[in-house]
Amino acid sequence: MYRKLLPLFVLVASFAVAGPVRAADSTLFVAPGGSDGNSGTQSAPLATIQKAVSLVSAGGTIAIRGGTYALSTNITIAKNGTAAAPITLTAYAGERVVIDGEALPYTPGAVGSTIPAAQRGAIHMEASYWKMSGLEIMRGPYGVYCANCNNNTFERLSTHDNYETGFQLQNSSANNQIVGLDSYNNRDPRKNGESADGLGIKEGSGAGNVVRWARLWNNVDDGFDAWSFTSPISVQNSIAYGNGYNRWSIPNFSGDGNGFKMGGSGGTGPAAAHTVNNSMAFGNAAHGFTDNGNTGSLVFTRDTAYQNAKTGFDVDGGSTSRLTANLAVSNKTAVALGSSTASGNSWNIGGSWSLSSTDSSTITGPRNTDGSLRSSNFLVPANGQAVGARI
Repeated sequence: MYRKLLPLFVLVASFAVAGPVRAADSTLFVAPGGSDGNSGTQSAPLATIQKAVSLVSAGGTIAIRGGTYALSTNITIAKNGTAAAPITLTAYAGERVVIDGEALPYTPGAVGSTIPAAQRGAIHMEASYWKMSGLEIMRGPYGVYCANCNNNTFERLSTHDNYETGFQLQNSSANNQIVGLDSYNNRDPRKNGESADGLGIKEGSGAGNVVRWARLWNNVDDGFDAWSFTSPISVQNSIAYGNGYNRWSIPNFSGDGNGFKMGGSGGTGPAAAHTVNNSMAFGNAAHGFTDNGNTGSLVFTRDTAYQNAKTGFDVDGGSTSRLTANLAVSNKTAVALGSSTASGNSWNIGGSWSLSSTDSSTITGPRNTDGSLRSSNFLVPANGQAVGARI
């Protein structure tokens, strides 16, 4: 059995500022105890992130000092940077910045209610050319909700204990990089557990979206969900585990519990050629990896499915997927292939498969300084075969 997993994460900011700055500089500081009447320098910081957002210009930086920022209204980002001058929103010098949305509406909403679009997210974003890093977003109606967002970079965010999906990207959104995300314990009593994922890129389109080094665990619905997103998404070097269990005693529970749900829409499509490479799904309540009715040509390469309650690789929902060098061990069923093709996978090779380690503590513990996951022999075949993920 895999080791019991604890919600461990490390927030490491990618931006540091040395010494105080002048008001004329392009960095605005926010700090507990600041005032929105201040100039926004390091010695006279602003009090709210929203005020800094209203003042920052293309090429500027908002540096947030450590502390908890309890919201009474959500943070709305609706201005753009540029390709040459993106806007940066970051924790200052590795300090722990917590954005707490508990006091916002719909935390949780009534059963069956709909969250108005503008209130989705402790951070609600409809903007392009931003760099956001090192923030912890919790207990909001979604953690980060990004609609019609293009050319953004999201690094080393932690989105947890939200009342909907931890991080959701949707509508017309292209060329976004989601790197080093930790998203866990998100749930939605409002929809009986049917909707809150760790990470959702769904209900939209846009090429060039990449997920790398994500850890998505103990969410009420799925780890990753690409429901009804029609453009290819690339998922790399990521893990999804422990999703789909009713840890909150939600009545009429309807959480799905897949590790990586790669699209679908009512079981009939649309077709989208998502790719998943060098990723792991383990201990989920349903499938490890599933096309979920996506009728496109998905590609799964060097992925691992372990101890999922249903099928390791479930690609018989209408897709013409290609599976190469994947590993499925101790799932209820290794693979449901349908019209898809498979070569060089553990079930093609045959025989029994033992693992070098079932201790997940290294990859679920502190990250490397660049945000990547630490290397280990977790779920690596003991016989040295070049199948499955290496993280």
